Amino acid sequence: MPHRLSPLAPFRHDTFRVIWVASLASNFGGLVQAVGAAWMMTSISDSVNMVALVQASTSLPIMLFSLVSGALADNFDRRRIMLIAQCFMLAVSALLTVCTYFGLVTPWLLLLFTFLIGCGTALNNPSWQASVGDMVPRDVLPAAVALNSMGFNITRSVGPAIGGAIVAAAGAAAAFAANTLSYFALLFTLIRWRREVTLSTLPRESMGRAISAGLRYVAMSPNIGKVLFRGFVFGLSASAILALLPLVARNLVAGGPLTYGIMLGAFGLGAIGGALLSARLREHLSSEWIVRIAFAGFAVSALVTASSSHGWLTSLALLLSGAGWVLALSLFNTTVQLSTPRWVVGRALSLYQTTTFGGIAAGSWMWGQAAETYGPATALIASAALMVVGAAIGLRLPLPEFQSLNLDPLNRFSEPLLKLDLKPRSGPIVVMIDYDIADDDVPAFLTAMAERRRIRIRDGAGQWGLMRDLENPTVWTETYHVPTWVEYVRHNQRRTQADAEIGDRLLDLHRGETPPRVHRMIERQTILPYDYERYKQQVDMH
Repeated sequence: MPHRLSPLAPFRHDTFRVIWVASLASNFGGLVQAVGAAWMMTSISDSVNMVALVQASTSLPIMLFSLVSGALADNFDRRRIMLIAQCFMLAVSALLTVCTYFGLVTPWLLLLFTFLIGCGTALNNPSWQASVGDMVPRDVLPAAVALNSMGFNITRSVGPAIGGAIVAAAGAAAAFAANTLSYFALLFTLIRWRREVTLSTLPRESMGRAISAGLRYVAMSPNIGKVLFRGFVFGLSASAILALLPLVARNLVAGGPLTYGIMLGAFGLGAIGGALLSARLREHLSSEWIVRIAFAGFAVSALVTASSSHGWLTSLALLLSGAGWVLALSLFNTTVQLSTPRWVVGRALSLYQTTTFGGIAAGSWMWGQAAETYGPATALIASAALMVVGAAIGLRLPLPEFQSLNLDPLNRFSEPLLKLDLKPRSGPIVVMIDYDIADDDVPAFLTAMAERRRIRIRDGAGQWGLMRDLENPTVWTETYHVPTWVEYVRHNQRRTQADAEIGDRLLDLHRGETPPRVHRMIERQTILPYDYERYKQQVDMH
């Protein structure tokens, strides 16, 4: 029986432990700020929808800008990006504190400030989550992701209640001031962290090319696509409880800011329990069943919250939804990380955040509109019905299990010695690879080539094709294009140890005495002889 890792195993790694502790203070301040903003909106606006939009304004930037942030995380120093994001949020929080203290905040200005804080979160999160894989070994990564969720929810279990007490005693400005101070611990820790950066021999990708590479990788990875879709549905349905909780506290339970904080604390306490149980649940249940349980738990919690007029009963129901929140989101996050090599993990995580927080933002607005028209209780009941649908989707699109794929670089590629002087931007490059395949091996060869096509396109190739020689039918030629020579080199360096299985299978099927012949060619347009000198001068200039 394999040794079971402790849920606290990531704490044995110093960098993770120190940053995790510093993040507690930052998370605490963020939750105090969230309580202050949500309750302040109930004080300065009579619109139910405006209250729900407080959560949407924080989630929307993550949906809009996470992909750009993911490209930055994969192409720049992640520590520097996190420092910039934390400094930006510190400045915005300080300005919000000042404006609130002097009574200058209007409903739309409050949404603007929470939107800007969400922008900082969107910049920070892909770099932070991608860095977890740099801090701990792969085998403890699921526990590290769960601990990150638990850390946030430890503060959620007490932060909102303290935030509610601060708002009740000293007003929203004091809550915003507490959030401003909370950034300093994490900033100090990040400044002291000396992250090892692996320098690439290739020039940095442009932002547009980096984003398209991330989109292409996820599009050609079916398992990640399932996670993104389920994450969107979960965010869309589960956002109802958190978005409408201020209204639940005020209208259904007849409480104040302290009641709201206690309810959020109950949600956080349930999330801590979910994080601690996640490892044991993964031993006995499939990923799909864990997600179904999370959906079902949220549905039950929403129904109880909609029908309860007692704070204690609602809080008990929120324990269940808090556990489901962590179980689902940490499992989604871990599945994406374990399915993605390091060169693109920031972009894959950012797409996961885009879809999940896009669902949260859309759901917050949708449930706010429903509560405005039909009341918060009816909106919560409708969200419970959607959660049941979300669980049923797994019957057709089940989540993949955690895979022990070796996604380290293959490092078999050596840049060939060229007899033509090429610049890094020279291209397009056409690659043709000849295989000699026996007739009996053709079905197996075509099956392997279908997977090879997916890997080629996923890693940056275009115009992939497979041709058979009409005069010598045992000869098959794989062909593909890349825009430039540097992109050809980058394409080959992206191959992982897990991809080697397909390459080795093709080599086994090749029956030639020498390895498959590789032709690397640069595509040229036909030009008239008298234009050649001018053409050559233009090429040399570039």
